[in-house]
Amino acid sequence: MRWWDIEPVLELERVLFPEDAWSAGMFWSELAETRHPGATRHYTVAEDGTGRIAGYAGLMAVGGEGDVQTIAVAREHWGTGLGSRLLTELVREAGRRGCADLLLEVRVDNPRAQRLYERFGFEPVGVRRNYYQPAGVDALVMRLADPARALLPEATDDMRTRTEGAQQ
Repeated sequence: MRWWDIEPVLELERVLFPEDAWSAGMFWSELAETRHPGATRHYTVAEDGTGRIAGYAGLMAVGGEGDVQTIAVAREHWGTGLGSRLLTELVREAGRRGCADLLLEVRVDNPRAQRLYERFGFEPVGVRRNYYQPAGVDALVMRLADPARALLPEATDDMRTRTEGAQQ
């Protein structure tokens, strides 16, 4: 993900997360931590065949711990494997960065996402009450131990991803 992706990502963010969408400032702040020697963030976008952003994902890795900051897929691409491909990218990057654990928060009312994380080996470890604001929805905290050794499901989509400007 690069700065020119922020506006289309924000459009998708507002559609998918109308109550608790990230702001432009949040994305700018996150991207500022991707492009220097001590970078703690890793962000990627997926584009469809027309170059339109179909999904995005971000990772924070600090002191041997990783955290999935965000992951989203446009509704028209649900069920295509794109979410798996984005999550695979984050798990691999957490492994490359030597993370012992990879954590994430997921809305307790989002069983679809929870099933995706479970397929990757994430296990519930707790609940953060009223985490998603302003709706006050709880977050299920999930953990994947040793992402470098994780058994990852096969990706099945044909989306192209861009990670920190590199074509993949």
